Amino acid sequence: MTENTTAPELSDEDTHEQKAVRLAKRERLIAERADAAGGAYPVVVPVTDTIPAVRERFGDLEAGAETGVTVAVAGRVVFSRNTGKLCFASLQSGDGSRIQAMVSLASVGADSLQRWKELVDLGDHVSVTGEVISSRRGELSIMVSDWTIASKALLPLPNLYTELSEESRVRSRFLDLIVREQARNTVRARAKVNASIRHTLDSHGFVEVETPILQVQPGGAAARPFITRSNAFDTQLYLRIATELFLKRAVVGGIERVYEVNRDFRNEGADSTHSPEFAMLEAYQAYTDYHGIADLTQQLIQNAAIAVAGTTTVTWADGTEFDLGGEWDRISMYDSLTAASGHTITPQTTVAELEALAAAEGVEAPPHATHGKWVEELWEHFVKGSLSRPTFVMDFPVDTSPLVREHRSIPGVVEKWDLYVRGFELATGYSELVDPVIQRERFTEQAKLAARGDDEAMTIDEEFLRAMEHGMPPMGGMGMGIDRLLMAITGLGIRETILFPLVK
Repeated sequence: MTENTTAPELSDEDTHEQKAVRLAKRERLIAERADAAGGAYPVVVPVTDTIPAVRERFGDLEAGAETGVTVAVAGRVVFSRNTGKLCFASLQSGDGSRIQAMVSLASVGADSLQRWKELVDLGDHVSVTGEVISSRRGELSIMVSDWTIASKALLPLPNLYTELSEESRVRSRFLDLIVREQARNTVRARAKVNASIRHTLDSHGFVEVETPILQVQPGGAAARPFITRSNAFDTQLYLRIATELFLKRAVVGGIERVYEVNRDFRNEGADSTHSPEFAMLEAYQAYTDYHGIADLTQQLIQNAAIAVAGTTTVTWADGTEFDLGGEWDRISMYDSLTAASGHTITPQTTVAELEALAAAEGVEAPPHATHGKWVEELWEHFVKGSLSRPTFVMDFPVDTSPLVREHRSIPGVVEKWDLYVRGFELATGYSELVDPVIQRERFTEQAKLAARGDDEAMTIDEEFLRAMEHGMPPMGGMGMGIDRLLMAITGLGIRETILFPLVK
């Protein structure tokens, strides 16, 4: 008896030897199928049913039962055991469903059985045709009457019973998807989240649009852009860092509820919550404010959780339950910082006072930090770690939010919130600045920061200002990281929520 239940850990030399053996089998298949297109890689193979469909239809068969129903299914061989006159294999479909194939001397004949033993390896895609039965041990099976290799694998599978390292998972996601159920579930969860977001926004009358990825100047966020060049236009271009300025142009044009699910690019650090390339939702709604857009954001996230988990209480990968339901807290940035630090901090607190408090606490900020930047750094130090439930942090310093309307009753702050979930920022929302005169002043201040060396400061966007000067209605706007939303729902790190993350 020979048994091949899973691939052992292989050295590079062993892998090379296995590839050579499999290449020889490929050549044999090509020679044997000289009169058929494809050789070891036929164009089509018999398939009448999927493995999940067969399992759903016949999953309740009693041990030893026969159905008299013949099906043809295809899948990847992930388990193989040869016992003389009977061979067993587990075939896996793309969703991870498995079914047992039983290749017996009585059913296929001596030649076919011997070819199975000699040619089929772990990782191969095969098509099997035969009767659906339940084995004596009660395992749903196909008693094979005919089989063919659909695609010959030249490299072995990793060990299916040994956890891949995170580095291996992100570098070889195709193997991760074969081996790990969580990886497959995450892909499907992301698809459900995106569908839920679109359904919720569409039900509120929003229109989905697409805006340029290549831009003549970056804008809409404080971030360092990726720079490229157009040969056709002989000009420097930037990969977008946000879609805000183009979506607001659409609102000026009369698309009063507009959104985009997009890819953004920021040439900055990568860690457990940041990726240089990431997915974002941005949405803008005329005639509402940051309170209305917070209500919408809460609904978007809760609906997405229900789409994935069936409830607003989600279960993370480590088994922790996290409640995204109910009404979420809304706290003031300045008031919460004052309470946590024991120092009264207001929009009028001087930079010198903030620097002194930061020095005493060991808090650092980038060069040329303004009042607002120091406030935000101190808030993260004193308050951020204490937030457990989803929380909207309201009313930010004016100098760190150049595209946001000033607060209607509190001088020195703007009507902006950041939503914190699981200890990280998940979304941000604003009562948008629509006065083109003030917007120009804000851009000018940003340009001064850029001149002093702040490579994340915005530049003056004359085309956007011209759009504003044609009349921009009052509106609320929001941006939310899709990758981070998956993190909040699944409990995974950002590299696990992105199917193919950028790695060195």
